[in-house]
Amino acid sequence: MCGITGAVWLDPHRAISPSVLSQMTDCLAHRGPDQSSSWRCDNHTDAAGKSMGIALGFRRLSIIDVDGAQQPLANEDHSVQIVFNGEIYNYSTLRRRLQGSGHLFRTEGDGETIVHLFEEMGERCFESLNGMFAVAIWDASRHRLILARDRIGQKPLYYAFKNQQFLFGSELKSLAEVPGVCEKINAKAIDSFLTYQYIPHPETIWEGVHKLPPGHFLIFENGQISIHRYWNLDLQQQSNINANEAQEQVREILNDSIKLRLQSDVPLGSFLSGGIDSSIVTALAQEQSTEPIRTFSIGFPVADFDETSYAAQVASHLGTEHQRFEVQPNGVEILDQLVWHYDEPFGDSSAVPTWYLSKLTRQEVTVALSGDGGDELFAGYERYRALWLSEKLQKILPIHRLPGNQLIRKLPDSNRRRSLSRRAKRFLEAFGQNTPRRYLNWLQIFPEELRASLYTGDFLASLPNDDPFDFLEQNWNLSEGRDIVTRASTTDLLTYLPCDLCTKVDIASMANSLEVRQPFLDYRLVELAASLPVHHKFRGKRGKLILQSCFGNKIPREIFTRSKMGFGIPIAGWFRNELKELMQDTLLAEDARTQQFFQRERIESLCQAHVNQEQNHGYRLWNLLILEMWLRRWT
Repeated sequence: MCGITGAVWLDPHRAISPSVLSQMTDCLAHRGPDQSSSWRCDNHTDAAGKSMGIALGFRRLSIIDVDGAQQPLANEDHSVQIVFNGEIYNYSTLRRRLQGSGHLFRTEGDGETIVHLFEEMGERCFESLNGMFAVAIWDASRHRLILARDRIGQKPLYYAFKNQQFLFGSELKSLAEVPGVCEKINAKAIDSFLTYQYIPHPETIWEGVHKLPPGHFLIFENGQISIHRYWNLDLQQQSNINANEAQEQVREILNDSIKLRLQSDVPLGSFLSGGIDSSIVTALAQEQSTEPIRTFSIGFPVADFDETSYAAQVASHLGTEHQRFEVQPNGVEILDQLVWHYDEPFGDSSAVPTWYLSKLTRQEVTVALSGDGGDELFAGYERYRALWLSEKLQKILPIHRLPGNQLIRKLPDSNRRRSLSRRAKRFLEAFGQNTPRRYLNWLQIFPEELRASLYTGDFLASLPNDDPFDFLEQNWNLSEGRDIVTRASTTDLLTYLPCDLCTKVDIASMANSLEVRQPFLDYRLVELAASLPVHHKFRGKRGKLILQSCFGNKIPREIFTRSKMGFGIPIAGWFRNELKELMQDTLLAEDARTQQFFQRERIESLCQAHVNQEQNHGYRLWNLLILEMWLRRWT
């Protein structure tokens, strides 16, 4: 697990100096505290006889072949050079195959496998990799740079082509070390951020700087960029597999996925929230371990947001060596650190507990397993049930026109995450919209009308005609012909999972030099889950049916039957109490940076309505707070 960065320049006068390359590399030290290295060629001659340059930077967190496997790595004749971030879980199998073809290996690490696989297969090599990765390959014989990102988007990769320089890096801050790259804020990104609480790929907060989408590779050659998809997940195809066959395949793949992810030359543990997914991962890992697994959970002094008692119950049942941590309201003291590490506005408040969980876990182990992905793969979110129910009611009742609808809308919001009034309001607000728009209603932070009411006239005029909804709708349309629950869950698989959950976990963990592995995101399991008929996963308003069938005997029964809690912080109550002063001093300051986009009186109105408990704007205020702090730090 590492940080990678680098550049290609087409004009010798635009060369990246050794000192700038060092800055681009060293700002990623948290991703790789164990090694720093680089490689460069200042006078490469391309096919047209023109001089160009290439530089690669690398920071390493040693996991496999701790004493060896230094990067950048080269092939036998040094015509191929790579830097690589991530883990290739099937590298042993690939290595044996490549050795049989005559390739010579100098290390025991997984990264060298990519070097020789690229020699054999070119860009098709990425189709053979099972893992999480961001990789840069310099192909000297063809004078080109190739970037690639794993199928699900577990590892980030950013790039820009400006001023005759092509730049890339694991984090935006690496590119920001080069003058003239991260200069102008992307207005479209602000609009998208307020919609989703993240900025969807391929956009970033900076104009002209992009994220490489998951499952794609990029070729930079002759001053041109071309982007290609190497993973084609066909979401329109549904298998005819029966329940027994489906259960057998889920057991086989998930067990193998965990076996592969237990490979480590450093101490390894497991996040354990007390939910279904992390409990299953921990149970299967414990079965494959010869000693008690180290498990870690984090909670809050607010009962409605604390599920650590369930984690303790699972840990006791499995016999793990368990530790519990707690986040207090003063835990938001780390906001400055979060804003620096996330590089662009990122509003998922669960980044706070994820940060603390990663920080405290890293004090004990270097690698942790996680249950991320189970909800998207096996229809676990409450919003899938809401969407399913709304679709049925839409057909028989014009419920959005009933008088009770307006009455419920006016009810005061509750601080409680699972309160009836809060659920009813979110449910009823979605009626009268087409299905994907209705689904966006449950996801979005600021609805379109509310966003527009915040914006100044100048900022509104600067926005392009693009609708943030397009990102969700384009991915929704990929599963045309499938049932509504499958369409929602596969849309999340392509949007929310890589852009929010994977980003949150990658940044929070790597900021603390912790590697997190996510067994549910093995692409084989993703492909299987996406193809399953919905009745194997969801029926009668209940999701994750197949997980209970497969693994119900592994963990306490209550873990499957209790209400889903999620992983968030009690920000609604905090903003009315402990964090009220911080909210007002930051968002309503005379010199607030957000005033270049938003009308101050509208922000003040949101704050007042929340404090007076007229409406619950907790998540909206959190996103505004994050944006304001980001603007202060990065502009």
